[in-house]
Amino acid sequence: MYSIMMRFLSQVAQELSKVQGVAKVLLAQHDAFKGLLPEELTPLILATQKQFNYTHICAGASAFGKSLLPRVAAKLDVAPVSDIIDIKSPDTFVRTIYAGNALCTVKCEEKIKVFSVRGTSFEAAPVSGGGASVENVSAASPVGRSEWIEQKLTKSDRPELTSAKVVVSGGRGLKSGDNFKLLYDLADQLHAAVGASRAAVDAGFVPNDMQVGQTGKIVAPVSVQVALIRDMVDSSPVFSPRRFAHI
Repeated sequence: MYSIMMRFLSQVAQELSKVQGVAKVLLAQHDAFKGLLPEELTPLILATQKQFNYTHICAGASAFGKSLLPRVAAKLDVAPVSDIIDIKSPDTFVRTIYAGNALCTVKCEEKIKVFSVRGTSFEAAPVSGGGASVENVSAASPVGRSEWIEQKLTKSDRPELTSAKVVVSGGRGLKSGDNFKLLYDLADQLHAAVGASRAAVDAGFVPNDMQVGQTGKIVAPVSVQVALIRDMVDSSPVFSPRRFAHI
């Protein structure tokens, strides 16, 4: 299994080296990195930063990035900048505040900038034409405080929420999980992903990996309520069918 993983990681590194704008790909392999536990990855990032004197450390504004970067920033004794949507200069970033109703330009004066990036706010880099080198780096000794047991992924023929061009999302108004079939049928016609509000998830209608909004996944296409605007500020046209009691 480990040899298969090594071959897979080497292939990923080679693919990353072809992305335009990438100068170097650092490859570290160890059993302790299985599951991408932040407890195990933090020492590796700190050692790599110290070795190469990197001034910027970033990750996507995903569950992975949100669990890893605060730990890295704390170890470096710097204040992180979260969920940026634009870069003005090497030390100046734009992020959303007040549930996405306002944009804030932040100048980071830390010696080492640690920040998470909202991927939907930036154009994807071309995945060919680059010529970065791939360099192996030594893995730090395992911390051993946590152990990755298993991961269960939800399989679906529909697009992934965070990258879908169209998202159909439902809330507590659907009354039950069975009624989400209405959204599934609609999504199949639109070739869309299906999301849900926190209220629907908390009510047990659907699993939490379908949640979008402030405490859920970041999506670009659709916005319905203020609570969801923060993570949908990059949306294109918004279509919001609602049922009002007084109509």
